[in-house]
Amino acid sequence: MHNEKAAVELEDVSLIFGGDHPADEAVLAVHDINLTIPTGQFVAVVGPSGCGKTTILNMLAGLIPATKGSVRRYGSEITGPSDDIGYMLARSALSPWRTARKNVELGMEIQGVPKNERLTKSKELLRRLRLEDFADSFPSQLSQGMNQRVAIARTLALNPDLWLMDEPFGALDAQTRLTVQAEFIELWESEGKTVIFVTHDLEEAVLLADRVIVMTARPGRIKSDTIIDLPRPRVLDELRFDEKFKEAEHRIWRELRDEIV
Repeated sequence: MHNEKAAVELEDVSLIFGGDHPADEAVLAVHDINLTIPTGQFVAVVGPSGCGKTTILNMLAGLIPATKGSVRRYGSEITGPSDDIGYMLARSALSPWRTARKNVELGMEIQGVPKNERLTKSKELLRRLRLEDFADSFPSQLSQGMNQRVAIARTLALNPDLWLMDEPFGALDAQTRLTVQAEFIELWESEGKTVIFVTHDLEEAVLLADRVIVMTARPGRIKSDTIIDLPRPRVLDELRFDEKFKEAEHRIWRELRDEIV
Protein backbone atom coordinates (compact mmCIF):
# COMPACT_ATOMS: atom_id res chain seq x y z
CA MET A 1 0.00 0.00 0.00
CA HIS A 2 1.20 3.50 -0.89
CA ASN A 3 0.11 5.03 2.40
CA GLU A 4 2.47 2.88 4.46
CA LYS A 5 5.52 4.40 2.77
CA ALA A 6 6.52 8.05 2.39
CA ALA A 7 5.40 9.54 -0.92
CA VAL A 8 8.85 11.09 -1.40
CA GLU A 9 12.24 10.54 0.25
CA LEU A 10 15.50 12.30 -0.54
CA GLU A 11 18.40 10.83 1.41
CA ASP A 12 21.86 12.49 1.42
CA VAL A 13 21.14 13.90 -2.05
CA SER A 14 23.69 16.09 -3.83
CA LEU A 15 23.78 17.16 -7.46
CA ILE A 16 26.77 18.47 -9.40
CA PHE A 17 26.34 20.07 -12.82
CA GLY A 18 29.22 20.00 -15.31
CA GLY A 19 32.85 19.17 -14.56
CA ASP A 20 32.97 16.48 -17.27
CA HIS A 21 35.80 18.27 -19.13
CA PRO A 22 38.82 20.21 -17.81
CA ALA A 23 37.43 23.52 -19.15
CA ASP A 24 33.96 22.78 -17.77
CA GLU A 25 33.66 24.02 -14.20
CA ALA A 26 31.66 21.78 -11.85
CA VAL A 27 28.84 23.47 -9.95
CA LEU A 28 27.45 21.97 -6.74
CA ALA A 29 23.73 22.77 -7.13
CA VAL A 30 22.28 21.03 -4.06
CA HIS A 31 24.16 19.48 -1.16
CA ASP A 32 23.17 16.79 1.34
CA ILE A 33 19.40 17.14 1.07
CA ASN A 34 17.41 14.93 3.45
CA LEU A 35 13.66 15.22 3.12
CA THR A 36 10.72 12.87 3.78
CA ILE A 37 7.22 13.80 2.64
CA PRO A 38 4.23 11.69 3.71
CA THR A 39 1.41 10.87 1.31
CA GLY A 40 -1.09 13.71 0.91
CA GLN A 41 1.08 16.49 2.33
CA PHE A 42 1.35 19.88 0.60
CA VAL A 43 4.97 21.08 0.87
CA ALA A 44 6.12 24.51 -0.36
CA VAL A 45 9.81 25.13 -1.09
CA VAL A 46 11.20 28.67 -0.94
CA GLY A 47 14.70 30.05 -1.27
CA PRO A 48 16.85 32.50 -3.25
CA SER A 49 17.21 32.21 -7.04
CA GLY A 50 19.65 29.49 -8.06
CA CYS A 51 19.40 27.54 -4.79
CA GLY A 52 18.28 24.31 -6.47
CA LYS A 53 14.50 24.35 -5.96
CA THR A 54 13.75 23.40 -9.58
CA THR A 55 16.67 20.93 -9.55
CA ILE A 56 14.91 19.01 -6.75
CA LEU A 57 11.66 18.91 -8.77
CA ASN A 58 13.58 17.67 -11.83
CA MET A 59 15.16 14.86 -9.79
CA LEU A 60 11.74 13.86 -8.42
CA ALA A 61 10.28 13.94 -11.94
CA GLY A 62 13.01 11.53 -13.04
CA LEU A 63 14.44 14.06 -15.51
CA ILE A 64 17.93 14.18 -13.96
CA PRO A 65 19.67 11.67 -11.66
CA ALA A 66 21.24 12.67 -8.34
CA THR A 67 25.06 12.70 -8.34
CA LYS A 68 25.00 11.25 -4.83
CA GLY A 69 22.31 9.87 -2.55
CA SER A 70 18.92 8.31 -3.07
CA VAL A 71 15.68 9.79 -4.51
CA ARG A 72 12.66 7.52 -3.84
CA ARG A 73 8.91 7.47 -4.29
CA TYR A 74 6.94 4.99 -2.16
CA GLY A 75 10.22 3.29 -1.31
CA SER A 76 11.37 2.73 -4.91
CA GLU A 77 14.29 4.52 -6.50
CA ILE A 78 13.25 7.03 -9.19
CA THR A 79 14.97 6.04 -12.44
CA GLY A 80 13.04 8.08 -15.01
CA PRO A 81 9.77 9.89 -15.81
CA SER A 82 6.51 8.31 -14.69
CA ASP A 83 2.84 8.66 -15.65
CA ASP A 84 1.77 9.16 -12.05
CA ILE A 85 3.78 12.38 -11.65
CA GLY A 86 2.20 15.66 -12.81
CA TYR A 87 4.66 18.50 -13.48
CA MET A 88 3.43 22.07 -13.94
CA LEU A 89 5.52 25.14 -14.84
CA ALA A 90 5.09 28.91 -14.54
CA ARG A 91 4.11 29.24 -18.21
CA SER A 92 1.01 27.34 -19.28
CA ALA A 93 2.77 25.93 -22.42
CA LEU A 94 -0.57 25.05 -24.03
CA SER A 95 -0.78 23.95 -27.67
CA PRO A 96 -2.13 27.07 -29.45
CA TRP A 97 -3.90 25.00 -32.15
CA ARG A 98 -5.91 22.98 -29.60
CA THR A 99 -9.00 24.21 -27.76
CA ALA A 100 -9.04 24.36 -23.95
CA ARG A 101 -10.78 20.96 -23.82
CA LYS A 102 -8.37 19.40 -26.33
CA ASN A 103 -5.42 20.75 -24.33
CA VAL A 104 -6.79 19.14 -21.17
CA GLU A 105 -7.19 15.85 -23.05
CA LEU A 106 -3.68 15.83 -24.58
CA GLY A 107 -1.99 13.62 -21.97
CA MET A 108 -4.94 11.23 -21.96
CA GLU A 109 -4.76 10.97 -25.76
CA ILE A 110 -1.06 10.09 -25.58
CA GLN A 111 -1.88 7.40 -23.02
CA GLY A 112 -4.60 5.94 -25.22
CA VAL A 113 -7.54 6.75 -22.92
CA PRO A 114 -10.84 6.14 -24.82
CA LYS A 115 -12.51 9.21 -26.35
CA ASN A 116 -15.68 9.17 -24.21
CA GLU A 117 -13.61 8.83 -21.04
CA ARG A 118 -11.39 11.76 -22.11
CA LEU A 119 -14.46 13.90 -22.76
CA THR A 120 -16.05 13.10 -19.38
CA LYS A 121 -12.82 13.85 -17.51
CA SER A 122 -12.02 17.09 -19.36
CA LYS A 123 -15.60 18.40 -18.89
CA GLU A 124 -15.47 17.66 -15.17
CA LEU A 125 -12.10 19.39 -14.64
CA LEU A 126 -13.07 22.45 -16.71
CA ARG A 127 -16.29 22.71 -14.69
CA ARG A 128 -14.40 22.53 -11.38
CA LEU A 129 -12.04 25.27 -12.55
CA ARG A 130 -15.00 27.39 -13.75
CA LEU A 131 -14.02 27.11 -17.41
CA GLU A 132 -16.88 25.02 -18.80
CA ASP A 133 -18.12 27.94 -20.95
CA PHE A 134 -14.68 28.22 -22.60
CA ALA A 135 -14.10 24.55 -23.50
CA ASP A 136 -14.06 25.30 -27.24
CA SER A 137 -11.92 28.47 -27.00
CA PHE A 138 -8.31 28.53 -28.11
CA PRO A 139 -5.49 29.76 -25.81
CA SER A 140 -5.22 33.03 -27.78
CA GLN A 141 -8.88 33.75 -26.93
CA LEU A 142 -8.36 33.24 -23.18
CA SER A 143 -6.74 35.38 -20.49
CA GLN A 144 -3.44 34.34 -18.92
CA GLY A 145 -5.26 33.25 -15.77
CA MET A 146 -7.68 31.08 -17.75
CA ASN A 147 -4.82 29.48 -19.68
CA GLN A 148 -3.06 28.66 -16.43
CA ARG A 149 -6.24 27.03 -15.13
CA VAL A 150 -6.41 24.97 -18.35
CA ALA A 151 -2.80 23.92 -17.63
CA ILE A 152 -3.80 22.88 -14.08
CA ALA A 153 -6.65 20.81 -15.53
CA ARG A 154 -4.26 19.21 -18.07
CA THR A 155 -1.84 18.29 -15.25
CA LEU A 156 -4.61 16.77 -13.12
CA ALA A 157 -6.38 14.95 -15.98
CA LEU A 158 -4.01 11.99 -15.63
CA ASN A 159 -4.82 11.82 -11.90
CA PRO A 160 -1.14 11.81 -10.84
CA ASP A 161 -0.21 10.72 -7.31
CA LEU A 162 2.45 13.43 -7.01
CA TRP A 163 2.00 17.01 -8.20
CA LEU A 164 5.27 18.89 -8.85
CA MET A 165 4.62 22.60 -9.32
CA ASP A 166 7.33 25.09 -10.30
CA GLU A 167 5.97 28.59 -9.61
CA PRO A 168 2.69 27.69 -11.32
CA PHE A 169 1.14 31.11 -10.58
CA GLY A 170 4.34 33.17 -10.95
CA ALA A 171 3.43 34.65 -14.35
CA LEU A 172 -0.04 35.85 -13.28
CA ASP A 173 -0.93 39.41 -12.26
CA ALA A 174 -1.67 39.89 -8.56
CA GLN A 175 -5.47 39.89 -8.83
CA THR A 176 -5.67 36.84 -11.11
CA ARG A 177 -3.19 35.04 -8.90
CA LEU A 178 -5.46 35.37 -5.85
CA THR A 179 -8.39 33.86 -7.76
CA VAL A 180 -6.41 30.97 -9.22
CA GLN A 181 -4.79 30.20 -5.83
CA ALA A 182 -8.24 29.95 -4.23
CA GLU A 183 -9.58 27.68 -6.99
CA PHE A 184 -6.48 25.51 -6.92
CA ILE A 185 -6.47 24.99 -3.13
CA GLU A 186 -10.18 24.08 -3.19
CA LEU A 187 -9.43 21.49 -5.89
CA TRP A 188 -6.39 20.12 -4.04
CA GLU A 189 -8.22 19.84 -0.70
CA SER A 190 -10.86 17.67 -2.37
CA GLU A 191 -8.16 15.42 -3.95
CA GLY A 192 -5.60 15.19 -1.12
CA LYS A 193 -2.64 14.36 -3.38
CA THR A 194 1.00 14.93 -2.46
CA VAL A 195 2.22 18.34 -3.68
CA ILE A 196 5.70 19.85 -3.87
CA PHE A 197 5.24 23.49 -4.73
CA VAL A 198 8.16 25.80 -5.55
CA THR A 199 7.46 29.53 -5.17
CA HIS A 200 9.24 32.85 -4.67
CA ASP A 201 6.17 34.19 -2.87
CA LEU A 202 6.37 33.51 0.85
CA GLU A 203 2.77 34.58 1.49
CA GLU A 204 1.62 32.04 -1.14
CA ALA A 205 3.74 29.31 0.48
CA VAL A 206 2.27 29.86 3.95
CA LEU A 207 -1.31 30.29 2.66
CA LEU A 208 -1.34 27.06 0.67
CA ALA A 209 1.05 24.60 2.30
CA ASP A 210 1.04 22.22 5.28
CA ARG A 211 4.79 22.68 5.55
CA VAL A 212 7.36 25.19 4.24
CA ILE A 213 10.98 24.27 3.46
CA VAL A 214 13.51 27.15 3.29
CA MET A 215 16.65 26.49 1.25
CA THR A 216 20.01 28.21 1.59
CA ALA A 217 21.78 30.06 -1.22
CA ARG A 218 23.77 27.76 -3.53
CA PRO A 219 24.77 25.10 -2.90
CA GLY A 220 21.20 24.54 -1.77
CA ARG A 221 20.73 22.89 1.60
CA ILE A 222 17.62 22.73 3.76
CA LYS A 223 17.87 25.57 6.26
CA SER A 224 14.51 25.21 8.00
CA ASP A 225 11.43 23.02 7.87
CA THR A 226 8.26 24.54 9.35
CA ILE A 227 4.84 22.95 9.85
CA ILE A 228 2.05 25.46 9.08
CA ASP A 229 -0.51 24.91 11.80
CA LEU A 230 -3.58 26.41 10.11
CA PRO A 231 -6.90 24.59 9.78
CA ARG A 232 -8.34 23.22 6.53
CA PRO A 233 -10.29 23.83 4.40
CA ARG A 234 -8.63 27.24 4.07
CA VAL A 235 -10.47 30.37 3.02
CA LEU A 236 -7.53 32.35 1.68
CA ASP A 237 -9.15 35.81 1.81
CA GLU A 238 -9.82 35.41 5.55
CA LEU A 239 -6.56 33.63 6.33
CA ARG A 240 -4.41 36.57 5.15
CA PHE A 241 -5.54 38.55 8.21
CA ASP A 242 -5.19 35.70 10.71
CA GLU A 243 -2.62 36.31 13.46
CA LYS A 244 -1.29 32.73 13.27
CA PHE A 245 -0.76 33.16 9.52
CA LYS A 246 1.14 36.44 10.00
CA GLU A 247 3.26 34.97 12.77
CA ALA A 248 4.24 31.95 10.62
CA GLU A 249 5.04 34.21 7.67
CA HIS A 250 7.29 36.45 9.80
CA ARG A 251 9.07 33.48 11.35
CA ILE A 252 9.89 31.95 7.95
CA TRP A 253 10.82 35.36 6.48
CA ARG A 254 13.54 35.72 9.12
CA GLU A 255 15.06 32.42 7.91
CA LEU A 256 14.74 33.39 4.25
CA ARG A 257 15.92 37.00 4.50
CA ASP A 258 19.53 36.12 5.37
CA GLU A 259 19.79 33.80 2.37
CA ILE A 260 18.45 36.39 -0.07
CA VAL A 261 20.83 39.05 1.30
